[in-house]
Amino acid sequence: MKDIHEVLRRKQAQYAQLAKQIEALQGAADKLREVAPLLSDGDEEGAGLVLDDSSEDSRAMGAKAAAAPAPAAPAKPASRSTTPRWP
Repeated sequence: MKDIHEVLRRKQAQYAQLAKQIEALQGAADKLREVAPLLSDGDEEGAGLVLDDSSEDSRAMGAKAAAAPAPAAPAKPASRSTTPRWP
């Protein structure tokens, strides 16, 4: 059986990583909102980029995740890089 504390540390680390990713995505969404009017064609009505403005819930979740206690250092070093790779 796994040590409960090790499982908890791993879950907290995953939670912190997800919080960072949520924050980065929210920043990207904000920048997209700024450039969306520039990308839309002014002649065609309704052809503009539609972005969901229901980000209050996602911002609240991001803030809650960011406010979580910092995870403890892993017991053993990771054998590979934890940097996310994007296709």
